[in-house]
Amino acid sequence: MLSTGALRAHLLAARLAGPVATSREESLRSYRLFAARDPRVLIGLDPARAWNQRDVMEVMARKCGVSADPRQVSGHDVIDPELTLTALDAFAERLAAAAQRSAPVLLGTGHPHRLLGFYAALADALSAAGCAVLTPAYGRCVDITTRFGLRTYNLEYVRRVAFVREPGTPRPGCATGAHTHSPMPVRLALAAAAEAGGPLPELVIGDHGWVCGAGQLGFEAIGLADTDDPALFVGQAEGVVSVVVPLDDAVRSDYYRPLTRYVLNRACLSQ
Repeated sequence: MLSTGALRAHLLAARLAGPVATSREESLRSYRLFAARDPRVLIGLDPARAWNQRDVMEVMARKCGVSADPRQVSGHDVIDPELTLTALDAFAERLAAAAQRSAPVLLGTGHPHRLLGFYAALADALSAAGCAVLTPAYGRCVDITTRFGLRTYNLEYVRRVAFVREPGTPRPGCATGAHTHSPMPVRLALAAAAEAGGPLPELVIGDHGWVCGAGQLGFEAIGLADTDDPALFVGQAEGVVSVVVPLDDAVRSDYYRPLTRYVLNRACLSQ
């Protein structure tokens, strides 16, 4: 089993935690837009109370480890590796609980280029433990607002992990997909599962709008988030999201493999 110390060292070496690639400017911009309730940053969350920028920053400092000093406005942002490790343990506990009751699960990502392998390994392990890994709305169209206007994508699954892809993309079954923060894909998937008479997921695993969109609809949701994704951490603070793991969500895909091994070992799901 990968030790906590070895994983901590990997988090820092791979810049998954510690000083990360996300800039302080990007993070502060996201906190400001979240406080203004910009849907591009809410990503499916409907906060129960008003949050000003300072409130958001304080939550991010507690949950993620970023600086709570509003005078720090430049440079690389920072994630506390101890907070990442603690959240990974909580993440593993939710996986273990789902496996113990053979719960149906849904996995989806807005980072297919980076994170599909991480989620696919979880899907394989949960399936082997008796969980139904759901794939509702496969191939259905979903409209997503982007900076280029409204675009239509297809909801697809590779290794039972959902993501969106532009229509006409070649090589079906490959993991080439679109980066998105939108909650529309998870809303489509959950609606399709309900229309089909179930089962509905008892746990949704993912990032961005997959977590916030599912959590806002009352589904237990856990996932990963970067320092410029305040919606997930605010959702956790409000009790809408179950677990959020703070880390850089856009490093090389192979850098997440030690996290996969650690989480599956902690959840007693290693194959």
